[in-house]
Amino acid sequence: MPQNQPHFYRGRFSVAPMLDWTTRHCRYFHRQFSQHALLYTEMVTTSAIIHAKYDLLDFDPCENPLALQLGGSDPEQLKHCAKLAEQRGYHEINLNVGCPSDRVQNGMFGACLMAKADLVAECIAQMQSVVKIPVTVKTRIGIDDLDSYEFLCDFIEKVRNKGCQEFIIHARKAWLSGLSPKENREIPPLDYERVYRLKRDFPHLTIVINGGIKTIEEMKQHLQFVDGVMVGREAYQNPSLLGIIDQALFDPGMPIVTPREAVLAMLPYIEKQLSQGVYLNHIIRHMLGVFQHCKGARQWRRYLSENAFKQGAGIEVIETALSFVEN
Repeated sequence: MPQNQPHFYRGRFSVAPMLDWTTRHCRYFHRQFSQHALLYTEMVTTSAIIHAKYDLLDFDPCENPLALQLGGSDPEQLKHCAKLAEQRGYHEINLNVGCPSDRVQNGMFGACLMAKADLVAECIAQMQSVVKIPVTVKTRIGIDDLDSYEFLCDFIEKVRNKGCQEFIIHARKAWLSGLSPKENREIPPLDYERVYRLKRDFPHLTIVINGGIKTIEEMKQHLQFVDGVMVGREAYQNPSLLGIIDQALFDPGMPIVTPREAVLAMLPYIEKQLSQGVYLNHIIRHMLGVFQHCKGARQWRRYLSENAFKQGAGIEVIETALSFVEN
């Protein structure tokens, strides 16, 4: 762990923002496993927040510590949304400078902003002028042919000079055309050493590494060189991994939370949501992978997939599915 960071740095471990995945139901489930993990919302655009007919910033306080990831490039809109987010109780505002999808590019936000460091810096400055919580940037190591280490350092330097102290670095560059978002998460090679080098060259900045991280052992290895690790798909597809995080990365005295314990802890929340008209399958879809590698996991997934969507499906569906999984 770098010496200039406290052991309990807020983002020592975090679950990445993932569109359509890290919904409020998903986050509530992940929180049953870990008290310390920093959770992120899906990316929410500033225009959606400003013009939505319903509340896009609503969340359960039990989800905290929670960061809001914003998509946008208008400094005034970002400033407005950051202020709203702090008032609502979020612990961090994060600006998306990493998503390479066409839709995001057409809205002038995401990874294409790496080529507009001065604009990103102004966005950060405006948000920081109205909030006291951290304002952070999630970015790539480069885009298209702008993928030199010098380009990355220039981007970091300009944004840092406007006050940003925390950067989450996805250790792949992004191709803005020719690759789908899924391919951009897999095809450009990972370059962890470049992220380590960034921490060495900017020792007073908080640097979090993201991309391809799957095991506790890998996390501990990265934490020898950077301040935090962010895990995405592995945390979603195998959420039981989160049950080990508090003990392994924060406090050896913390208990390991088992998948069954996490599912049982969800039942009161699910009953409350059902009473408010939420469909069971909207919640349970985030829990399908929880018993990965356990005997009965396939039957768990199958029973839920076949029954959670049915009219009137309730807690009894989960209780039956649990009976297929061995303790």
